[in-house]
Amino acid sequence: MRAACQAATGIMQQVAAMVVPGRRTKELDEAAAALIKARGGKSAFLGYRGYKGNICVSVNEEVVHGLPGERRVQYGDVVSLDVGVVLGGFVGDTATSVAVGMIKFETQRLLDMTEKALYAGIAAARAGNRVEDISRAIQQTVEGAGFGVVREFVGHGVGRKLHEDPQIPNFVERGKKSPVLRAGMALAIEPMTTQGRPEVELLRDGWTVVTKDGLPSAHFEHTVAVTEGEPEILTCRKTTPSAVPAS
Repeated sequence: MRAACQAATGIMQQVAAMVVPGRRTKELDEAAAALIKARGGKSAFLGYRGYKGNICVSVNEEVVHGLPGERRVQYGDVVSLDVGVVLGGFVGDTATSVAVGMIKFETQRLLDMTEKALYAGIAAARAGNRVEDISRAIQQTVEGAGFGVVREFVGHGVGRKLHEDPQIPNFVERGKKSPVLRAGMALAIEPMTTQGRPEVELLRDGWTVVTKDGLPSAHFEHTVAVTEGEPEILTCRKTTPSAVPAS
């Protein structure tokens, strides 16, 4: 899993560097396909339930599962990239949101707070805790800053398959007892947030999920291993500390 996760991370960083004004989202997908092939892997998304992209490219109000196409990236956009790679029979899954040039202050604050929420969730991914501890840490961070948490889509277990148990909501489901975390679990923790209301809807393409109010969204994701001690970020990036931040 470490190899698959590092492949996904490297590809995501290379594609993120290509997110510039005028670039078509289709070009980002084609670049990702070539990079995945060069590493000897395959896309975890292509063909999954009929999905037609190698990665997901979601722009501005598009929350997740954006289909790559002819849309061109514009200065001031937020582009969310979700990359899944199968390598050696295991899946690496990671996502980031990229600001294209200068973006509005409140949108930048959304991105910063969503990434902070990701690390708050990771810090709670310890053996003996429950899934809801991850959920609570994310929800409190996001909503405490005045932003919305998407309810319809959640994080998940990951390993030999892209989606495994347990599901990992980014909010606490009242009245439901969540699973206990155990060493050896691998989790895709992925807060999906909105600048305005948390409600989302599906576009006619059957995949792209957008905010109902049309305001920007953000999406960050790491694949994390639960250990007997500190959680291990399997998709750690060169620009991101591999240990969980203290604050």
